[in-house]
Amino acid sequence: MNRIAAILFILLSALATTGHAQYINAYVTAGAITSQIEGDELKGFDRWWFTGGVGALARFGEDGTWALGVEAGYSGRGVYNNLHNSKNLYNIDMVLHYVDIPVTLFFKDPIGGLRVGLGPVYSRLVQQPHGQMEFRPSYFLPDTTDMSFLKDDLSLAGELRFTIWNNLQMSVRYQHSLFPVKKGWTFTEGSHTWQNDCYNQSVSFRLLWQFGGQERPPRNKPQTHKPRQHNKPRVKVHRRRP
Repeated sequence: MNRIAAILFILLSALATTGHAQYINAYVTAGAITSQIEGDELKGFDRWWFTGGVGALARFGEDGTWALGVEAGYSGRGVYNNLHNSKNLYNIDMVLHYVDIPVTLFFKDPIGGLRVGLGPVYSRLVQQPHGQMEFRPSYFLPDTTDMSFLKDDLSLAGELRFTIWNNLQMSVRYQHSLFPVKKGWTFTEGSHTWQNDCYNQSVSFRLLWQFGGQERPPRNKPQTHKPRQHNKPRVKVHRRRP
């Protein structure tokens, strides 16, 4: 947890020290996340869980076309499958609890207002997976002697954001691990045995409530105008002839 606090402190300090060139808004998020583990010999984003946290968005320039977002939040990822379908290899219900720190660079469409973002996500596993697993030993056998996962997960995420109403926004984020979160998971089917490296994949659907009013460019410095000098009207004087 000390590593997470240190990373978050550095990122927020960087935003604060450059605040003179930005307009910063804080926000809270909450929503649902669906995920799968690539390499578990199962397919489908069937693990649904909760995701939420806090963040800050710093917009660069007067038009806010480019912006940098930093967040800290919780996400539950994992895998879910059952044996009710005869095509499923084994039954598993497993959740991994992560603290996520994404850093996203956004580009805003000047016409439609849609924000498109891309950036890295550092995730820290705060609790090893828990759940249950069932399988057909005569058909398919995953190795269950060591079900621990690596604590650090570095991912790449793409995100879309758009405004629903006033300060309420919608976010859709796709995230994929760059490095394995579990190495060499062994599977056996009959006389054939192999190993897979596992990666997290997830898609989140979140609502964001932004504080500090609606997004707007930073105010320019007030310009001082010199008062206009009004010339007095000239009056023609006609002299009478003697």
